[in-house]
Amino acid sequence: MISIEDLEDMSALTRAEIDALAEHEHSTTYDATLMGNYLMQVHHGPQRVHEMICDDIRAALHADDVQHARTLFAVLRGFLAEHPEAARGASG
Repeated sequence: MISIEDLEDMSALTRAEIDALAEHEHSTTYDATLMGNYLMQVHHGPQRVHEMICDDIRAALHADDVQHARTLFAVLRGFLAEHPEAARGASG
């Protein structure tokens, strides 16, 4: 049987990025892993992941949770470093 760790290891996203998607979608890690992997394969999918992480950062700031916003910002920076095509205005 394939475990959640196996799915995460096969994903195009890091565990922190998957956690951010799960937070955004209010879903399980399993569902977020599958959704994230799918999004990374479709047209404009990486940009959608970028938007979701940005939405989470905004929500954390609106909740005055600066530490969580910093954590998510670090996730976003890592994501964009690994997937520059996800940046707004990038062609792809």
